[in-house]
Amino acid sequence: MKRIACILLLCACSQEPERSHQMQFKQIDSGIGSVECGSEPQETILEVNGCGVALLDYDNDGDLDFFLTSSGTIEEDSSSSGCRLYENVSSESGIKFVDVTEESGISIDTHAMGVAIGDINGDTFDDIYVTCFGPNRLLVNNGDGAFVEQGESANVHDDGWGTSAAFGDLDVDGDLDLYVCNYLEFDVDNVPRRAKYKGVDVLGGPHGLTPQQDIVYENNGDGTFENATEKWGFDSTPAFGLNVAILDLNDDGKQDVYVGNDSMANSLYINQGEGFVDSGFHSGAATNGEGSMQATMGIAVGDVNGDNLPDIFTTNFSSDTNTLHVNSESGFFSDRTNAYGLGLSSRMLLGWTTAFEDFDGDGHDDLIILNGHVYPNATMASMDSNRLQPVVTMSGSPHRFEQVNAIDGAFDDRAGVFGDLDGDGDVDLVIAPRHGAVRVYENVGAPPSVLKLTLGGSGQNTKGLGAKVTVQFDDGTTKSKWNHDGSGFQSSMSVPLLFTFPKNVKPVSLDIVWADGHMQRVPVTDEKMHVTQE
Repeated sequence: MKRIACILLLCACSQEPERSHQMQFKQIDSGIGSVECGSEPQETILEVNGCGVALLDYDNDGDLDFFLTSSGTIEEDSSSSGCRLYENVSSESGIKFVDVTEESGISIDTHAMGVAIGDINGDTFDDIYVTCFGPNRLLVNNGDGAFVEQGESANVHDDGWGTSAAFGDLDVDGDLDLYVCNYLEFDVDNVPRRAKYKGVDVLGGPHGLTPQQDIVYENNGDGTFENATEKWGFDSTPAFGLNVAILDLNDDGKQDVYVGNDSMANSLYINQGEGFVDSGFHSGAATNGEGSMQATMGIAVGDVNGDNLPDIFTTNFSSDTNTLHVNSESGFFSDRTNAYGLGLSSRMLLGWTTAFEDFDGDGHDDLIILNGHVYPNATMASMDSNRLQPVVTMSGSPHRFEQVNAIDGAFDDRAGVFGDLDGDGDVDLVIAPRHGAVRVYENVGAPPSVLKLTLGGSGQNTKGLGAKVTVQFDDGTTKSKWNHDGSGFQSSMSVPLLFTFPKNVKPVSLDIVWADGHMQRVPVTDEKMHVTQE
């Protein structure tokens, strides 16, 4: 069987005078509307999460379009403020989107929460899976700009409280399986009693409520799925699942699953070939270095120390720190939060979406963290943390992150996605608060030298999800990234991989480990390449 990999390489070098590498963003009027996740201010735990977003190329025209979940209030359906699809119509005059929801046929009339992007049937067009406060929806892309909802017919319409989801080839058969995080049992007619936090009256949950079991679906290859939760060993004790990422975390060529749970231990499901084993505690990835369970919301995956292994950064509740788990060849994750300067500054914040990206174009991945408190009555005086909080941007180096002030203001943010919206090679931002206007920031910093890489895989995994890519440079250095689903918080980015590098070096080859473990070396010889592998 042939594996066909479609690889687009773009080396962008500016003819402008050299500028210092600093994070610089300009907020623009993009044409994207507002998000609504419950009442304002939030009154129940159902209205705390949500607002998942995605970058995808739904029309296969080469640029990044945008999908937004929105829920309305719990007293009404979301038809008046529901999920929206925006087409990217950016030009030389700037980044711009137009609402094409009506033309696309998308109509979600339930409390939508998160989103995953993947080609479930191998037709090369991105499909959209939307998690909801029951039942979940599967929007299958027709390829003509329209989508058809097939959640029930595909057997992925679980009616629990779905939060995050991610696609990945878990059984190495060439198609995309699906992991769905479920949160807790919630009755809109009998909302949880209010609780006390630091002596303050607050909305109730998740403590004292019943967690729901996550669900894993095996792709049958014919447009339908079957529940493989027990079959593959994912039927551990239910937890308050909020986020998930699927990629090869122990570098053995098989896809693993990392799950972030709220106020409970996180899970690291290691792929054994015939099933999965939760090695969260054994690997050190279930808790922080002190052995404390945390309230994990966001997940970012990147290589912070240049050893070509995936490290994990998680965002957590206020009065706790965010956590950086640094990977090792032994498969053990060490808590290196304080050593990298990521601990103390996060204690007053409540983090959600996070990502490793080289925003300033200096060749080192930076870190972005979106923040906002779950309690509308949060203040520094009462809870050591305000409700409205800043976007934290941190400049990266091989050994430490330094906070920089790149975005002004304080917000109640939740979801965000990051990618090259205008085709100039740098990383732009789309940020969704829990309630209010979606904000788009154009990256106006120093133009980077960048390798822009789009993957195509074998079988029905047409976008190469699960691949690890390591770039070899002519000075002997390397840089790795992972093409995985599950991003930030309840969001997804089906985007090209951007490898930035100093202007005095150039990429010479790519080592690609595909989702089935097959390794392929590709020389970088041209700006546009097509590779066929037997």
